[in-house]
Amino acid sequence: APGGGIDTLCRIVAPKLSEAFGQTVIVDNRPGANGSVAAEITAKSPPDGYTLMLGAVGNLGTNVLFYKKLGYDPLVDLAPVASTVSSVNVLVVHPSVPANSVKELVVLARKRPNQLAYGSSCTGGTGHMAGALFQRLTKTQILHVPYKGSGPAMVDLVAGHTQLGFASQPSVAGFIRDSRLRALAVTTARRSKLFPQLPTLAEAGVTGYESHAWYGFVAPSKTPLPVVLRLNQEINRILGLPDVGQSLLAQGFEAWTMTPDAFGAYIRSEAEKWTRVIRDAGINET
Repeated sequence: APGGGIDTLCRIVAPKLSEAFGQTVIVDNRPGANGSVAAEITAKSPPDGYTLMLGAVGNLGTNVLFYKKLGYDPLVDLAPVASTVSSVNVLVVHPSVPANSVKELVVLARKRPNQLAYGSSCTGGTGHMAGALFQRLTKTQILHVPYKGSGPAMVDLVAGHTQLGFASQPSVAGFIRDSRLRALAVTTARRSKLFPQLPTLAEAGVTGYESHAWYGFVAPSKTPLPVVLRLNQEINRILGLPDVGQSLLAQGFEAWTMTPDAFGAYIRSEAEKWTRVIRDAGINET
C-alpha cells in the first residue's frame, strides 16, 4: 500500500531504472493478502523482463502457510532477480501505554493477556512475524490486528486504536521524531544507524531475538537468464550510487545486494525459519 517500506523503496529505485533502460518504469501499487495479489499478477505476466515485483518474506515465502487458495507458488512461479535492502523494524508503543522500556512492556503484557494489540501491514508480514517471535520468547499474549498495508496500520497506532507495533523504520521514523510514538527497541542483531540510541531487543532482555525486514525484486519464473542477470547488474549498480545511498539511509534502509542464486537461497532459508515460528505459535490459515 502507499506509504509503506516497499512503496518507498520502489519510488527511490524506479527513476534510476528508467534512466538505465530508457523506459518509463511505473510503480503500480497492488495491496492485498500480504502481497499475494501483486505476486499472482507477476507470476502470470509475460516473462519478458518488463514486469517485476518488489516483494518481501510474506509473498515470497510464508504466504503458502496462511492462504489455502494461493494463486501462485513463490518458489516455482517467481524467479529471484535481486535483493535490494535490509531494514530494521522498531518496537514502538503509543504514548498512552505505561511502558518506557521493553521490560516494562513485557510485565504489562503479562498482566493483561490479549488486552494489548499490535497492528501490522498484513497477516504473515514482517511486522506480524516479529510480534509472533516476541510473544514466543517473552511468553506473552498480545492480540494481532492485520491491515492492508503498513500505512493504515500506522494511522491506527498513532490514533491509539492499537497499542504497539513492530514497524519498519521508513513507516515509523517520522512519528518517532515527532514524539507521536515511543520507540523502545529495534529487532535486529545490531543497533540502527538511524536510531543508535535504541537497544536491540536482545540487549533489552529478550534473549535470542533477531528479525529484520528485507525486500527484493522477482520476475515471472521463465524470464530468460540473460535478462535476469542484466536486471540484477543494474539494480545492484543503482543501489551503490551515492545519492541513492543517502536516500536509503534517510529512510532507514541499508543496501543489501547479492546474485540471483544467492537471493533465491536466502528466500528459501527465511521461509524455513518463519515456518517454524508460525507453527510453534499456532497461527492458522485464512
